Amino acid sequence: MIPLIVLAVAFAAFRLAGLGAPYFANWQHALRAALGVMFLLTASAHWGRRRNDLMRMVLSGVGDAGMWVTLTGIAEILIAAGLQVPRAAAVVAVLAAAMLVCLFPANAKAAREGLTIGGRPVPKLGPRLAIQVVFIGSLLASVWPR
Repeated sequence: MIPLIVLAVAFAAFRLAGLGAPYFANWQHALRAALGVMFLLTASAHWGRRRNDLMRMVLSGVGDAGMWVTLTGIAEILIAAGLQVPRAAAVVAVLAAAMLVCLFPANAKAAREGLTIGGRPVPKLGPRLAIQVVFIGSLLASVWPR
């Protein structure tokens, strides 16, 4: 839930910044910047005290949970940066959406098992799915239509 709140607040802040910075007057630029903030936030959980919580979400049978948590954290940092590069943003948005789809089973596992991240319970499956739809929709809307 926190990433969704961060996305909304960051988007509002960048749109407000658009009053003085013409780049952010474009809602898609503001949305890509807000998505960047959100992905940096989520990446930060991949190291430090929330790492073990994320490792518990990894499905058994896919290999080393620590490796997957590290790789997805690196991917989130690259997504945050790539969305800010106009020539790369569309490809990055599609790849990020695909990654979110691929990671959804881990979120479903966390919801089913009542896991926590940083001591906070993860959203139930229905709300989690709705949040994923918002993230994927935001990614695609940030680059299409141009």
